[in-house]
Amino acid sequence: MQKENLLNVALAQIAPVWLDKVATLERIYAQIKGAAAKDTELIIFGEGLLPGYPFWLALTGGAKWNTKANKELYAHYARNAVTIENGDLDQVCALAKKHHMAVYLGIIERPLDRGGHSLYASLVYINQEGVIHSVHRKLQPTYDERLVWAPGDGNGLKVHALKQFTLGGLNCWENWMPLPRASLYGQGENLHIAVWPGSAHNTKDITRFIARESRSYVISVSALMSKSDFPLETPHYSKILEKSPDILADGGSCIAGPDGEWILEPDTQTDGNIYHTLDFNKVYEERQNFDPVGHYSRPDVTKLIVNRERQSTICLVDNMEEE
Repeated sequence: MQKENLLNVALAQIAPVWLDKVATLERIYAQIKGAAAKDTELIIFGEGLLPGYPFWLALTGGAKWNTKANKELYAHYARNAVTIENGDLDQVCALAKKHHMAVYLGIIERPLDRGGHSLYASLVYINQEGVIHSVHRKLQPTYDERLVWAPGDGNGLKVHALKQFTLGGLNCWENWMPLPRASLYGQGENLHIAVWPGSAHNTKDITRFIARESRSYVISVSALMSKSDFPLETPHYSKILEKSPDILADGGSCIAGPDGEWILEPDTQTDGNIYHTLDFNKVYEERQNFDPVGHYSRPDVTKLIVNRERQSTICLVDNMEEE
């Protein structure tokens, strides 16, 4: 029986089958099954891994208005996005339950509660019973991402208990936003999950910074993507490849401890799961001298208000006929 203060984690540093939802799900299933053989209790996948990051925007003139390429690529992206209400993640949930493994999964979500046509970069948390407990839609897409991703809301700014740990997560550059970070700290977060599309230049500084600021473990998980990973059947395949570098995402997954020092430095070599065991006692050790929402805070001076209402353009009220 495993000790309650220890948590076995897997960082799933893999490439998607780019913009292919069904094939990418098969890769996700394989990583979960592989992690189960290592007694993994939490597995984490990168930002938007299912079905992939919109790399074409920087390669095909994505900011050009009303072009055939941009429209057709967006339509392809939307068709391969995840609609949770339609059961797209049911098998992931079933595997989580079967293997008693919690999952953080980055998806491109096409939610029905916002009409079913716009896309969101969402981070989904599935607990060890296979239940989706939060879907955090990225608050502010970064730069050219705004051409295909809509801004999210605060509904997913939630934390989750896993053994002695309290988990929370953010997408990519959201991790640079002080107030969303503070909203998770204030709910007791001590294991922060940061998901990225890939590349060590994103993870090498912020991972240790958040760990030192929060006195928490921080796990950054990134995907991989190379020129050869673009499927031949992708719309405008030749145009995408014209300006594509050989490596678009080199991973950089890593772990920092509550003292802000590296446990696992950014890894740009591994293709697959990276395993480690975390010891909760290290959190208590570092909170002795600094606790940003406990003894080293002044709520009488500064306080954060968080709106976690799921946003929608309509509120339907159905009148019942009087008898």
